Amino acid sequence: MSDRFDCFVVFAEMRTGSNFLEANLNAFDGITCHGEVFNPHFIGYPNAEDVLGISQAERDRDPGRLLAEIRGATPGGLGGFRFFHDHDPRILPVILQDPRCAKIVLTRNPVDSYVSWKIAQATGQWKLTNVKTRKDARARFDAAEFEEHLGALQAFQVQLMTALQVAGQTAFYVAYEDLQDVAVMNGLATWLGVPARLESLNTALKRQNPEPLSEKVANFDEMEQALARHDRFNLTRTPNFEPRRGPNVPSYVGGARTPLLYMPIRSGPEDGVERWLSALDGVGREGLTRGFSQKTLRQWKRERPGHRSFTVIRHPLARAHDAFCSKILGTGPGSFLGIRKTLIRAHNLALPEDGALDAYTPEAHREAFTAFLAFLKANLAGQTAVRIDGHWASQAQVIQGMSELTLPDMIVREDEMASYLPALAMQVGHEAPPEPLSQTTRAPYGLARIYDDRLESLARDAYARDYLMFGFGDWG
Repeated sequence: MSDRFDCFVVFAEMRTGSNFLEANLNAFDGITCHGEVFNPHFIGYPNAEDVLGISQAERDRDPGRLLAEIRGATPGGLGGFRFFHDHDPRILPVILQDPRCAKIVLTRNPVDSYVSWKIAQATGQWKLTNVKTRKDARARFDAAEFEEHLGALQAFQVQLMTALQVAGQTAFYVAYEDLQDVAVMNGLATWLGVPARLESLNTALKRQNPEPLSEKVANFDEMEQALARHDRFNLTRTPNFEPRRGPNVPSYVGGARTPLLYMPIRSGPEDGVERWLSALDGVGREGLTRGFSQKTLRQWKRERPGHRSFTVIRHPLARAHDAFCSKILGTGPGSFLGIRKTLIRAHNLALPEDGALDAYTPEAHREAFTAFLAFLKANLAGQTAVRIDGHWASQAQVIQGMSELTLPDMIVREDEMASYLPALAMQVGHEAPPEPLSQTTRAPYGLARIYDDRLESLARDAYARDYLMFGFGDWG
């Protein structure tokens, strides 16, 4: 038994060479790989009835029992199995969180694995042990199908990488091309803590399709054109350097009697939405349900079958203007005095030191707000010492944080509240709900008074992700 590990898992996919890797692992004294033991359609191998005396039905009832059997089934050695992205998801967290389970990650060029998969589908031949029985076929490339294939592979690899990072573990990575190198296989045995070594590799399995891709794909020119559209280095991505946000459950607001849950985004039309929500039940805003914890939120939902939840997004420029006016411009209750001082000192915001706005002109307001937008671009990119506050964090990031616990049933744009909020109320039993009330302004000068192309451009630079994700056009 290895001093480091009690068992191992080979994370792989179809047509990545996992059968060949398993055959070579089984060639080591003290290593036993039991196949795809958590494949939902069979156990171990397609025609097997059980693994280590545990049937498929028994495994489905308790996958942990089979894992425990694999740990203890090889006295003085190491047992393991292969695991693909679509295998039993219940056992995956157990495997990933266990430092005594060695992780081997086998990868292959996704185009090669896709073409190999298509040929195997066409021929029905998934393994080759005798070249004389080899069946021949050409794959037909399907761009949509390949993108789905690629997306599944990439998502699983990211899931593995993140889980290992969080757990403080590492894996042994093997590429398809490494499988023909006996030195790499011996290095894997060393990493597993197994003293046995191989002098040569298993020769029973043969490579099924050794030809170049141009000879294996019937519509090779079409495939080349489709792959040329893929952004291999993700050059068109919108960078996101914001820290992850939690769901901020205490900010949620429930109806007094109406089973509607408002999940607010700060610096949005919170006042108008809450007044509308209270008007539905003829109560004041103090009658709304607040102060949720995750426990009380689940209880609220259980007690209100048919409930609906929603959030309201605002144009990024208007939202930044609201955050600037309510939190930075003045010095009254609720303002961020510490951040205000820092912005004046380090980010060139020309603001009245005492917060008095008597001599504050529209031109001064435009200049200060312009400097604030420049600060936001740096702040959201993680380039400032100031925290990324929820009042100006990107709305996409805020909603992503909500999803850790619950997603809104509806994301409503502020300028469409009059249509969609009454419709939402009608879904929960209101026959003639009122229209949302207008949002009160907290600005000394409205955005329309100072708006220009430069402000729009700065907002797009700071909130590129929100503009892209939600399809915002120019303000107004």
